[in-house]
Amino acid sequence: MRDASAVVIREAVEEDAAGVCDVFRAAYGKAYSYPEFYETGFVKRLILGDDALMFVALDRNSGKTLGTASVLLEIGAMSDLTGEFGRLAVIPDARGCRIGSMLMDARLAAVRERLHVGIVDARITHPYSLRIAQRHRFTVAGFAPLRHFFKYRESTCVLAQWFNDALDLRRNNPRIVHEALPIATLSLENASLPVDVIIDDDAQAYPRDSNFAIEELSTTGYSTLLRIERGRIRNREVFGPMRLHYGFFKLHRSHAQYLIARDGKHVAGAIGFIHDEHDRSVRIFELITPNDRAVYFLFHQLLSRCEEEWDIDVVEVDVRATSPRLQRTLLELGFVPSAYVPAMVFHDVERFDVIRMTRLLVAPDLGHMELTPEAEEMKDLVMAPLIVRQAAPIVQRALARLGLLRAMTPEQGQLLASACTQRRFPAGQEIFRRDEKAAELLLILEGRIDVRVSDNGEAVGEVLPGETLGELGLLERGVHSASAVARTDVEALAIEHSELDDLMRRRPDIGLAIYRYLSDGLARKLRRADER
Repeated sequence: MRDASAVVIREAVEEDAAGVCDVFRAAYGKAYSYPEFYETGFVKRLILGDDALMFVALDRNSGKTLGTASVLLEIGAMSDLTGEFGRLAVIPDARGCRIGSMLMDARLAAVRERLHVGIVDARITHPYSLRIAQRHRFTVAGFAPLRHFFKYRESTCVLAQWFNDALDLRRNNPRIVHEALPIATLSLENASLPVDVIIDDDAQAYPRDSNFAIEELSTTGYSTLLRIERGRIRNREVFGPMRLHYGFFKLHRSHAQYLIARDGKHVAGAIGFIHDEHDRSVRIFELITPNDRAVYFLFHQLLSRCEEEWDIDVVEVDVRATSPRLQRTLLELGFVPSAYVPAMVFHDVERFDVIRMTRLLVAPDLGHMELTPEAEEMKDLVMAPLIVRQAAPIVQRALARLGLLRAMTPEQGQLLASACTQRRFPAGQEIFRRDEKAAELLLILEGRIDVRVSDNGEAVGEVLPGETLGELGLLERGVHSASAVARTDVEALAIEHSELDDLMRRRPDIGLAIYRYLSDGLARKLRRADER
């Protein structure tokens, strides 16, 4: 182990490019998500450019490059004073002597007066990046599942720190959907900020209009999009590292692409994204629409290409925390909130909170992780809805067996499935007791259930496969009027009353289908009771 006093930290110069490349090769082998860092020419341009600061750690005696780290100064497209603290790499035999911490000290000292917000996307297959960031007052703001592809997909922890006037310029009382509340609350508390978000329970998703043609951006459509963007600039909902006004050819060189929705001869909107083939990811950075009609269509078309054409694993988008309609739209498209960064972007005269939303197109197998307690808590909040969504296709097939989906569209069935959980009861188990508070509705897939009015009494009714249990508790919102005991092994789907209430509030069409199904089931039970 080297003595820290034998290490020199300084800003990189052009002659350091080869040493920086050597560090990345030693640290990552052939599996780094950004192979351009193995190219001396690319690293030289990064060192000499104005968009990033790069630092190196050198052995004082030999001059060997031991580590490197950088700050990307303009990760946002509007000069919003947000920087990403990344590209931290230390050669294996130099780890353990505080080089990572020394590089972080140097970066903070260099940018403290130049930035409002610093972001760290810390790897968690080892403890170094995450712990260094937290020791330097970065707070946990999110968890990015399967964020990068190295030898396999790795997750990261999202952390943030604020400088200068960033929090004084923050837009207070952002409006968010309730699904984002747990992550927003934890992020704000970690940053010692008041939890001042307003839950917008009335926000509806954008309309599902599909009467558009889709095409890729060409030079002929560029000027039209610019005119549309100019009209929408005050209501920007999506933020990212690029903007249309950068210029068509600069966008092309940056691997930025746009899909355009056309309504006849007219442009109805466009969605901008970066498709990283090596990382098998898509990052959405811009949404341009003159009205609301094409929003859902554009996201849906992009997701279809990700799934059917491009072999994409992860899709991400940063959404303004005052845009609950877009948040709701993304939830219906299978995204989940994965990070909440207060005051992340500057727009007009204030800084807006941002909700990062993630759609996984592969199984959420996280692999080995080394998390701090704060990161562990955030990981659990992010992964809970992802695990539910992973099981949704199984649940949908089960719902189809019940016949409940016959009057529903595939999209309606997907939403209903996401509200259900699978339950199993062995023969003889009491499912609920008389006078116990009713909390959920059960849809019975397999098995038979006895309904009893007393603990030791005979069954006064039975519930069969394809029927529901607990519908009276749902309707009356009181206690159960009878006990239910599994006569055989029972397999069921459960919907909590609160989940069902939320789903029916957002989608009355689904609520109508559910209540029709419940009324048909009650009618069958009554006819069977009359025959006993």
